[in-house]
Amino acid sequence: MDETVPSGMNVLLIGLDGVSPSILDSLFETGDLPALRSLFGDGVDGELTSQLPPWTPSAWPSLYTGVNPGKHGAFDFLAFDGYDWDIVDRCRVREHAIWELLDRHDRRSVVVNVPVTAPPLPFDGALLPGYVGPEDPPCHPPGILDDVRAEIGSYHVYAPADADDHERREWYGRLVGMRGAAFRYLADRFDPDFGFLQFQQTDTVFHEMPENRDAVREVFEAVDEEVAAVLDACDPATVVVVSDHGIGPYEGPEFRVNDHLRDVGLLETTRGAGGMPSWTSTKRGRLGEGDGTSAAVERLVTAASSVGLTSQRLGRLLDAVGLKEFVLEHVPADAVRAGTERVDFASSTAYMRSRTEMGVRINLAGRDDSGDVSPAEYPAVVDDLVEELAAVRTQDGDPVFESVVPADSVFSGPYIDEGVDVLTVPADFDVYLSASLRDEPFGDPPEPWNHTLDGIVAAVGRGVDAAASLDDAHLFDVAPTVLALCGVPPSDRMDGEVLPFAGDAESVEYPPFTPPDGRDGVDDAVTKRLTDMGYLEDGLD
Repeated sequence: MDETVPSGMNVLLIGLDGVSPSILDSLFETGDLPALRSLFGDGVDGELTSQLPPWTPSAWPSLYTGVNPGKHGAFDFLAFDGYDWDIVDRCRVREHAIWELLDRHDRRSVVVNVPVTAPPLPFDGALLPGYVGPEDPPCHPPGILDDVRAEIGSYHVYAPADADDHERREWYGRLVGMRGAAFRYLADRFDPDFGFLQFQQTDTVFHEMPENRDAVREVFEAVDEEVAAVLDACDPATVVVVSDHGIGPYEGPEFRVNDHLRDVGLLETTRGAGGMPSWTSTKRGRLGEGDGTSAAVERLVTAASSVGLTSQRLGRLLDAVGLKEFVLEHVPADAVRAGTERVDFASSTAYMRSRTEMGVRINLAGRDDSGDVSPAEYPAVVDDLVEELAAVRTQDGDPVFESVVPADSVFSGPYIDEGVDVLTVPADFDVYLSASLRDEPFGDPPEPWNHTLDGIVAAVGRGVDAAASLDDAHLFDVAPTVLALCGVPPSDRMDGEVLPFAGDAESVEYPPFTPPDGRDGVDDAVTKRLTDMGYLEDGLD
């Protein structure tokens, strides 16, 4: 491996969240996106297969560490500690990132907007965290966010939570512009060997405005303009473009896994305190919070739930008459929670904790606080669950799942016990998996678009063999490939391999990763954003 450090930016990694080849192809056909078209047309490009589950808070950590979730520990938007939870952060990603390994070889990096990077660890360079971090995230080095804001005028991680559709559409372009401007400023200031710039809005627009083709086009045009400006300002020797997963429209139903598990006797429910967390508490501006109104309404909802009118049923009635959103904004969170029927973790044999974990957790004795499945029974319970779920059919008679397998057949590493025990892969990623309880297992999907496995990858520049094949390119291959392009050996713990266009590189052993101390807990503003985008499910649905 060549340890010579060339002058200037050696490798620029551009991340586009949630982009499939079909999305780019449709935009390229109209003649749009000249900068991205040149990157995909002048070198090598192909499909980049994502991981399971193909969700932002687990996929980006896998991409920037080169290991599967069982080795880094971030499986979902949520990080569970027993039956408690908070939002995943860098402390739960327990493996070295690309820029941290580059630091060990005297390479400097600038990293902007990459998800699940707060709080950052020290390294030679600068990092502004992205998605699922707070609006004012801890950055590296300390104080750099203030410098960025002073230099470019404004920098935000998110659009205002109360923005309407028109305002959000304007914010898409503003946020994209901030990413590019911040990256150019930091690259000029730090003169990095490696740059990593991520754009989240390419995914956000499909979740928030999926039918608005003009809004989609505007987002990608804004990204293309920033990519062109970064290429002009930084003149990187090699450019690699990747996405963490793909995205596509739903045509199938919603399948409520926990309703099915309850129907077959594997899951118990509860109301009031305890049980599955209710995301309703993240709604803002509720009338009566902190005064007697809250307690009075809570007693009313609790009384209603005692005669079978749970918050879910109440929600359906309110939705039918157009009052659901009003209630969510004005009824105290504790009142809704009092009547919400939720999974009782401790009393259940198996349950889906979070829909984006894409699997079922078994309540295992010795691992889970109130586990009721003994280690001796565990293999049989896994087998029974696999058989039970694999047999589920939609109302049209089609399989709900493409595959149902023990999680340890997909994940490996020291943290597999923190994830699910049975992995459930929806058929063609066309079935919306839900962890919420609705009294019946099937319904219409609440979102029109779903994540898929077909991401994108392209590379052009020094060290890139344009004739190389990308037939088997995988998300895990990005980190070792970037390191090889920088003349740095990959870690022998990585699950991916150097992609053929970058040549060969022999891996070496790096010291074990030491997780940092000190988590800040749940950020309610971030949780609300995730709820509003459909990643976390609301108790009143």
